[in-house]
Amino acid sequence: MPPLKFFSGSYFSKLAKVICPFFFTLFFSINIQANQFEITPMIGYNFSPDLINNDFDDSLSTSNEPSFSIAFSWQDSASGQGQILINYIDREFIENENTHSFDTLYTHFNGVSLIKDNGYTTTVSLGVGTTYFKSDFDKVIAPSLTFAVGTRHEFSENLAFITEFRGYATLVDDDDTIFCENDNCIAYFKNSVWFDTQLSIGLAYRF
Repeated sequence: MPPLKFFSGSYFSKLAKVICPFFFTLFFSINIQANQFEITPMIGYNFSPDLINNDFDDSLSTSNEPSFSIAFSWQDSASGQGQILINYIDREFIENENTHSFDTLYTHFNGVSLIKDNGYTTTVSLGVGTTYFKSDFDKVIAPSLTFAVGTRHEFSENLAFITEFRGYATLVDDDDTIFCENDNCIAYFKNSVWFDTQLSIGLAYRF
């Protein structure tokens, strides 16, 4: 089994200078209220971009698949939450009529703004974290950002129905070997940023 690789290079250094101050500002500003925790399981559908073949002249189709998420949140203020979000996608891509796995695990620390209006709540979320890619050939961890807008429909003080549209942007390495076996590469990322988008629903339970 190939060793796990971390994204490296000048792109990571540039991104780290931007997201690290933001991450630590969010993290150290948290004012956790012990009686305001939430757990939210969600199910959704993920829309994936294509890859490109090893000759860089043709796209390789990547499957759109269900996504499964769980969020752990805490009330930071009357209009805001801190959140740890984990999201998993089990997908595939096709190359020369051969099907290969391309699984993805997102892990992010998010800030969630709650915009309330007469019992109806709109949510806006921004987060930083990592993306874990795993194919049939290799695996890698890369830095990523996530942004989401959604709604909350409160059934009670403890239960809410969640809807969400979320995007993920992962900084990938053009020289990555995640789709390579030895020196034989069958696919590459098309661009230096990989975009996933999702539509999800879930139930938030507060305790």
